[in-house]
Amino acid sequence: MAMSEKNDLLGGALGKVESTVMGVAGTAPAFSVAVTTATIVGTVGVLSVGSVLYCGLIMFGIMLAFSHLANMRPHAGATYAWVGKVFGPAWGFFAGWGLLVSSVVFMVSATIPASTSTLVLIAPDLSENVNWVTFVSALWLTVITIIVTKGIKHASYTQLILTAIESIILLALIVGAFLQYGSNPVHPPELSWVSLFSFTPSTFASGALTAIFFYWGWDVTMNLGEETKTKAANSGAFWSMVNLIIFFVIMMVVVLIVMTDSEIAKANTNVLYAIADKLFPKPWNYIAVVSTILSTVGTIETQIIQFSRCLFAMARDNAMHPRYSKIHPEWQTPWVATVVIWFLGILLLFSSSYMPSIQAILSSSIKAIGIQICFYMSLAGFACAWHYRYKKSAGLVASFSYVIWPLTSAIFMVFIALYSLPTFDLTTKLVGIGGLLIGFIPFIIGRYRVFGDESLKPANTHDD
Repeated sequence: MAMSEKNDLLGGALGKVESTVMGVAGTAPAFSVAVTTATIVGTVGVLSVGSVLYCGLIMFGIMLAFSHLANMRPHAGATYAWVGKVFGPAWGFFAGWGLLVSSVVFMVSATIPASTSTLVLIAPDLSENVNWVTFVSALWLTVITIIVTKGIKHASYTQLILTAIESIILLALIVGAFLQYGSNPVHPPELSWVSLFSFTPSTFASGALTAIFFYWGWDVTMNLGEETKTKAANSGAFWSMVNLIIFFVIMMVVVLIVMTDSEIAKANTNVLYAIADKLFPKPWNYIAVVSTILSTVGTIETQIIQFSRCLFAMARDNAMHPRYSKIHPEWQTPWVATVVIWFLGILLLFSSSYMPSIQAILSSSIKAIGIQICFYMSLAGFACAWHYRYKKSAGLVASFSYVIWPLTSAIFMVFIALYSLPTFDLTTKLVGIGGLLIGFIPFIIGRYRVFGDESLKPANTHDD
């Protein structure tokens, strides 16, 4: 095939359905439940149902902010571009940097479950061996990086297939759980599970910080805005959030009616397998392991896409070194930016292998990512409320959609992060806060490079 001379992303490649699937797959439903459930139940118990529900409503407000900001102009940098336009380039840079850091850390918290699930199928005795888990994680990361680099259509087709199979398996688990345990649940459902009065500020913040991890990833639809048909990204974001809130609430109920607290804690990162083991005879119980693998592969793919598009956009505007904006002439993907996250992911994976256990690695990375998510997504909420502040006088619906809900969600995210921070161990603080602070180095270098050379002034071709 002859090489194309195009030096930009493949515009209009994705439609509404593909965008919605990308948004759902980005959160990795099966992966999120399998990996995060033990952490959130261990933190707030049965209130995990309410935590997931209310965090979903908070995240819905952020989704509205992203959708409204995208109306300025679809942009591969998403938060970076819109926050920068509203609050200035410095805030825009760090909004983008927060996404970049969280995506890199996620390469650890995502590839490890893919690895442990793979080893459960082929070599169960090695599934808790840190060295073997790290090695298989690196293999998964490499394979997925190759798929993403080959083109956005390859990535979207992969997501459609993986999400369809994953959805069928998860539906089977939900139906099986209610048929077998609906009349005799381990934890009898109560309204107190979702009552706001059941929460203290501490339990709300602790539960929400972990619950945020459930929902993170839908915003990949916005980073794909330049590669999506007009308005398809907004529609994809909306429907993915609606489906995700319903699904995660139902799944948390399923976990609680099927499993005891000790069983959840013992299951660690294999909660779905533990559920399937109680519902189905062998070998059918392994369908949960398959769903976790498929889901994890899907979310790794979307996070690589999200990282590479954001880094590409920042480099295109000279906020990062221009080398990261290189587009592959045939596949029309930001291949240099994609290789960067592969390299950093591999480096972080092998560094984390020195931690004492798989659970320790996952717990620290999940909480650190929660801090970074709160940071960059709250900036989007504040930016939307400020940019569209004139909508306050445009009627109740417009005021609520453009200002009140995004602003309230942003405030809650700041509260969640600040309230939870003192409870973290040193490793989590170093990764969560230190990762953001390191951003001052490329920021200062970038400012010096741009403003020290008139030929490198920031490009404005993608501004409104």
